[in-house]
Amino acid sequence: MDIIMIRHGETEDNIRKIFSRDNTRLTDNGIQQIKKTKELLKHFNYNKIYYSPLTRTVETLENLELEGIEEERIREINFGIFTGKTFEEISEIYPMESKAWVEDSINYAIPQGESLIDVYSRLSEFLEEISKEEENILLVCHDCIIRLALCWIFDNPDYFFRFKVDNGSINIISIEDGFKYIKKLNYN
Repeated sequence: MDIIMIRHGETEDNIRKIFSRDNTRLTDNGIQQIKKTKELLKHFNYNKIYYSPLTRTVETLENLELEGIEEERIREINFGIFTGKTFEEISEIYPMESKAWVEDSINYAIPQGESLIDVYSRLSEFLEEISKEEENILLVCHDCIIRLALCWIFDNPDYFFRFKVDNGSINIISIEDGFKYIKKLNYN
């Protein structure tokens, strides 16, 4: 089976390089990226679609002209007090918190938010659940989620910073006979 993951198109927050808000919208370029992805997606088979409930993934799903099942476990990391700010702003406003985050990016729980290990736990539970299905599944989700799903292949979230996921890209994990591997990365 294949788990096909699409990262949402470019957003206003991506351009501004801020830690995303829930309601950031796709840019015109982001919509064009998804139109291209829609054409590429015609070459893939899948039986179920899950999507994150955030505005950018809902807009992506709409631009793909698809419907799916809303799934909280593939929601982007909650950036808590860092939400809506650039890294420079975070460093200035929250120097102690940003230092702690940089020093332990996997385990540090952002105040009023989550840690990467928290997200990895909820995502791993979901991936284990859907990996028992025999049919291909499509996920419309986020950079963090796709990077952590790629880490799931290695059963280790420490690989998080070794991946880059482009807006609008198709990324595929295959599972055969219980063996997980990366089939496609940043196909766009």
